Amino acid sequence: MKDLSATVKSNKRIAQNIYMITLTLPEGAGALHGGQFVNLSVGDNSLLLRRPLGVCIAEGNDLSLCYQVKGKGTVNLTEVKCGDKLNVLLPLGNYFDLSGYKSIAVIGGGVGVFPLIAAIRENPDKSFYSYIGFRNKDCVCLLNEFEKSARLTVTTDDGSYGKKGNAVDAYFSDAANIKADAVIACGPPVMLKALKTKIKESGVKIPCFVSLEERMGCGIGACLVCVCKTADGKNARVCKDGPVFEINEVEL
Repeated sequence: MKDLSATVKSNKRIAQNIYMITLTLPEGAGALHGGQFVNLSVGDNSLLLRRPLGVCIAEGNDLSLCYQVKGKGTVNLTEVKCGDKLNVLLPLGNYFDLSGYKSIAVIGGGVGVFPLIAAIRENPDKSFYSYIGFRNKDCVCLLNEFEKSARLTVTTDDGSYGKKGNAVDAYFSDAANIKADAVIACGPPVMLKALKTKIKESGVKIPCFVSLEERMGCGIGACLVCVCKTADGKNARVCKDGPVFEINEVEL
């Protein structure tokens, strides 16, 4: 884990209330993987808490992160300009370890689609079948990354782009055809809960790894803001013990 000063290379709007910021990291920053995240300052010293953002694209010394504009911190982040310096703590958390799997179903919803991009990029030898859901057509973005998949299905809640519905249902309507040997997923809690329920109802024994979206404070396991319950009734820190868990390890 390193606390570095990164240079902003670009910071642009890519969809409704969604921005992508690309940072150039100093030499020796180390490898970053899909599922891991960083804690990024927002360019305002009065806002002490950094924002946890999942790794989206890591190429050489460049790191791209996507964020949704929600509060004062992310609003301030939209105003960051090329050449500005931001502090970034990385790498944080674990990642999607797909060793031993060849055919992977990818299920993403909303801002949860971004960490899945890095997982696809770093495993070019595997076959991915992606099922990606957005609220509406104005929220659709970065489909070019998912078009690298062997199959891509896009859904929207209102049917304004792709199929009307959600990513979980889209996957299960196709599951028998693709015969994936693992599932990776990231999205809102309601989506992951539905996924867990449907896997159980289907009776199919398939490894499913989910990246949890939780509010985080420190990002290193000290503040306990992001604690979740495990299946055996214990507590787990999403930032330190995750954010990637096997779906049956945690309560959703």
